[in-house]
Amino acid sequence: MSNDLMEIKEELIREKYTAAESLLDGFDHTPRLAKPKSGAAPAKEKSPGIGTRRRFRSTTPGLVTKSTARAEGVHIINRVQENDDSEILMSPMQANVLHSLRRALATSMVVADQFADHTGLSQLLKDNLEGSLAASRKSEFTELLAASSVISLHVFANMASFLLANAHTDASDVNVEVGEVEEVLTDNSHLALTGALWELDQDLAIFATSEDKLIPTVTAFLEQLMEKVGLRASNMARLEAFTSVNYRVEDDDFNINGFTPSGRGSSTKLTMSFKKPNEIVGNHIAKYQAMKLAKMIMAYDFDRKLNPFVDLGGFIFTFMGDGKPGTGKTILIQMMAGLIHDYCQNAGYPFRYQNLSTESIDSYQGKSAQNAKAFFNNLIDPNVIGFGTIDDIDQLAGKRGDRQSSAGQLEITAVLMESFAGANTVVRGNCTFGMFSNYPENVDDALRQRAGARFLVDGPQTREDYIDILHILMGKNHNIPVGDHKLFETQQIKKAVARSFEAHSKPQEDGLIKVYEQTTKKIGKLDTLAKIGTYLNNIQNVDERFTGRAIKNITDAIKVRAMDFELPDEWMEKPDLFLLKDYDTKKDMIADLSVPITVDMVMQEINRYADSEFRYADKSDEVAIENMVRDFGRQEKAKKRYLKGKK
Repeated sequence: MSNDLMEIKEELIREKYTAAESLLDGFDHTPRLAKPKSGAAPAKEKSPGIGTRRRFRSTTPGLVTKSTARAEGVHIINRVQENDDSEILMSPMQANVLHSLRRALATSMVVADQFADHTGLSQLLKDNLEGSLAASRKSEFTELLAASSVISLHVFANMASFLLANAHTDASDVNVEVGEVEEVLTDNSHLALTGALWELDQDLAIFATSEDKLIPTVTAFLEQLMEKVGLRASNMARLEAFTSVNYRVEDDDFNINGFTPSGRGSSTKLTMSFKKPNEIVGNHIAKYQAMKLAKMIMAYDFDRKLNPFVDLGGFIFTFMGDGKPGTGKTILIQMMAGLIHDYCQNAGYPFRYQNLSTESIDSYQGKSAQNAKAFFNNLIDPNVIGFGTIDDIDQLAGKRGDRQSSAGQLEITAVLMESFAGANTVVRGNCTFGMFSNYPENVDDALRQRAGARFLVDGPQTREDYIDILHILMGKNHNIPVGDHKLFETQQIKKAVARSFEAHSKPQEDGLIKVYEQTTKKIGKLDTLAKIGTYLNNIQNVDERFTGRAIKNITDAIKVRAMDFELPDEWMEKPDLFLLKDYDTKKDMIADLSVPITVDMVMQEINRYADSEFRYADKSDEVAIENMVRDFGRQEKAKKRYLKGKK
């Protein structure tokens, strides 16, 4: 077991089995936030008249809960058995579901108890029961109860989903849409669990009409519950005692990492058309960095749950690819996804790819945020290699202060900003996110700056590029001679990249060129940290958006350049050479390949990043000016029409 994980002892979980079984057996619940669903009749008992387990009465000090479960109450065990009335005995699948729910409930109770002990909630519960709770602590008491509630719900949903993930894979192709979870109560952990089980019972009655729909219904509900609870927790206080500790249930190989969903590492099925690097012409730096990143992400260690590149510096967690329409952004995504997919198949690693599209924007308040959070959580699962893309992000994420941005777009912007560089963001190096846009100047400044690397997707640039791309797209159904040209000679990646990086030794955008020339004229060649720092400060004086985050992104890019090597293809083809080695060995092998940071690297990365910001700013300013001119024109026309009507 890793040293940074706190083990949840097996005996503590089993001590909670009786309480968990009682909840599954039966309880009464009057819904407060959700309405009963039509068609969700009370579950029928398999053998009426036969005594069952005793009803559950909470033993949590300070919470008085009376056992009043009636025959028409919530009976999860009976409900699960209902989907196959022809059988008297419980099926293996039904038993698996109930065992998973029981174990998840028991574990959530243990975690809630530990949270209560660590935060002082246990004593406050006792004081409340005795009627001696100080008025000055009532607010703290309420907040801790709410925190305990969301913790219980998330641990329950997370672990149950984890346990069921690989159970009965023959049902995995059945999709069930249960809708949003509504009965999320935060009065106390016990009421929270009964509310969730009540709603699960409703969904089982409606959707689990046959055994093949049982697990899909349960897992769909659990996923919706995790999403809702995760969003609720993002705005709650007093959760540090839970989020700052990583728990582990050794017997299930299950880790609890705050409100991050955990999975068994199932892959997604990909239907996209993959592209090979030699099918991309131009875009040399973007192609090179994408190829490097595809191999870099494969260094992730599933035992340590960390990538050596994160430890050594230089891992690209987020990047932005921008360029004019038709320059090759989509084909770059296809290439990178194809490379990672093939590497993962060869190594036997689970791989997930997902694109956040404009379909995620929803008119219902909060739904767009849920979609964005689900996208992020699905890919940061530490048990998989993940690649997430956000194509046309300027259309998907709204720009704050822009009256044309919808509420759904602004929700997505807020979630992505928090996810990519928030207080609770943990970069393990198992996934990367790429934002792509034809109009990056329309992306919110703060969100755009959360892209740690910039891939300029500029397409074919030279005569040789256009000959090569014409040759590729023409195919083989012709006999037209190539002529005076050596096919793909200029596409040799290392030579092309060297030329591209060299081009950034000096700025390319007019605004930045002016700053560069004024700085070098005053202090000479920029060959020391002091002089380079002066250059950065002068850039900031011209563009106030060039903040400390920009410097961090630049230094991250410099660290990537220090890792200016591709992991050998042989290491990807033969996993034993690198991929399957232990973490420390992989880290040492990578460190041996690193190169020293040079002044040229630093200046090239500063200019490359600053060029992109000046390019975005110029376009953004021009768009703003055009809009103002249009508004002034409308005002003039409106004024003339108004005065004409007054005559």
